[in-house]
Amino acid sequence: MLSGFKAFIMKGNVVDLAVAVIMGTAFSAVVDALVKSVLMPLISVLVGEPNFDEFLAFGDIRFGVFLTALVNFLLVASAIYFVIVMPMNHLIERRNRKLAIKDEEQGEKVDPQIALLTEIRDTLKAARD
Repeated sequence: MLSGFKAFIMKGNVVDLAVAVIMGTAFSAVVDALVKSVLMPLISVLVGEPNFDEFLAFGDIRFGVFLTALVNFLLVASAIYFVIVMPMNHLIERRNRKLAIKDEEQGEKVDPQIALLTEIRDTLKAARD
């Protein structure tokens, strides 16, 4: 029973998942700091308030709290998109172009996705051995 548990824990995908969760948590602090310390103060300069909690309040119904949460969500989403997604897409595109040029020099036309999957397969195979 314990040997099965040990085999499960030592699998690469479990360790990779644990690393991803830890890195995601650490990165969350970075994005949170960007939103709270940079983007929200910029909005408060434009609007005059760092949040909208008291905006559109009708007794116990406070639409401003929802509006603040929505703005925070949009800021986090835009920070992740412009700081992580766009540069990663650019790097992947650049790598795919480089692979395509390399394949053309060898006289073959190989789909960059196929080349990437082949590279991943070979790396995983080498890691197992």
